[in-house]
Amino acid sequence: MDGKLAVIGLGSIGSMALWQASRLTDSVTGFEAHAPAHARSATGGDTRLFRMLYRGVPDYYPILQRSRTLWAELEAETGQNILTRCGGLSIGTKDGPYLSKLLKTTRINGADHEILSREEMAERYPQHNLRTDDIAVYDPHAGALRTDRAVTAAVAAAEANGATVHTNTPIDSITETNDGVLITSGDKTWTFENVIVSSGGWSQRLMPDYLKGQTETYRCYLTWFVARDAAEFAPEKFPVFIRISGDRSMYGAPSVDGVTVKATLDDRGAGTPFADSVPRELTRAEIAETTETVTEFFPGLFPNIVRADAFPELYTTDGHPLLGQLSEGSRIYCATGFSGGGFKNATGFGEIAANEALGKRTFDGLDFARPQRFKKV
Repeated sequence: MDGKLAVIGLGSIGSMALWQASRLTDSVTGFEAHAPAHARSATGGDTRLFRMLYRGVPDYYPILQRSRTLWAELEAETGQNILTRCGGLSIGTKDGPYLSKLLKTTRINGADHEILSREEMAERYPQHNLRTDDIAVYDPHAGALRTDRAVTAAVAAAEANGATVHTNTPIDSITETNDGVLITSGDKTWTFENVIVSSGGWSQRLMPDYLKGQTETYRCYLTWFVARDAAEFAPEKFPVFIRISGDRSMYGAPSVDGVTVKATLDDRGAGTPFADSVPRELTRAEIAETTETVTEFFPGLFPNIVRADAFPELYTTDGHPLLGQLSEGSRIYCATGFSGGGFKNATGFGEIAANEALGKRTFDGLDFARPQRFKKV
């Protein structure tokens, strides 16, 4: 036996699961096909939004609360500045479907928030060119997560706690046996008591058929623009944002390099055959819609894309994660399929995965994320 737990894939969720597992045992090993935070992984793109306000299943909220605490713990443990606490804005049509659903979930959860009129937005955040019927909801606890820094910090913290990390080691197969789980990579093999599969867009080949049919690798692209006055888009003046106004939608983050601002079309992921060969160049249609939207939304940005990239992410058919054992008593634990929304909760999801895979404790209120829900389909 080579250890109590193996974590396959050290991206956004896997790195955090490895860190959390290293707090519980000195017998945990991480496997990464390339290197943590490598340029083609779903962690690419500098930043991800952290926010406490969202629309949908209220059961995410306790995970968000715990994640917020754990991001601070990771910062304290590693001395890294990972979460830029700049607040967040949800912008949309007054009484429209986006903000109505967001406020419904927010009120159920009791999350801190402030509703800003169009006039209040113009005074506080003039960077946004709002339509006549737009308002905003301010999230005081939101911010921008530095993705590369987060992943590398978590892996380093795990190694400092005694975890073993194998980089440039793609896993070919995992096989559950009477003794544990057999892992193969080329001509090398290892056996662990339990395994967490957290390799994002590369997870499908390690899944049973019933889950393969409920997942698809998506291509998600990001774009950046140069600010006419970079100081106006600094974190202290420009919160992270999601905006859905009529026929246009966009999300983004403040400038973290003092020059460029991330502003990307919202919810434009599309299926792609292989995680290893995601087209990185934007299409003419993607460029046109992005520049048209930035031209309307942000007069303070030059409407020319100065940087763009695309990354693979694993989506499920219902948009919720795969978090749990493949079946009752299984030694294989899924922590993947986060459908573009996992990074803000990565520390919380990582804690859940590490504890449950090691048999330390179980968590309630996660029926929406359990893999077994698809056995009923």
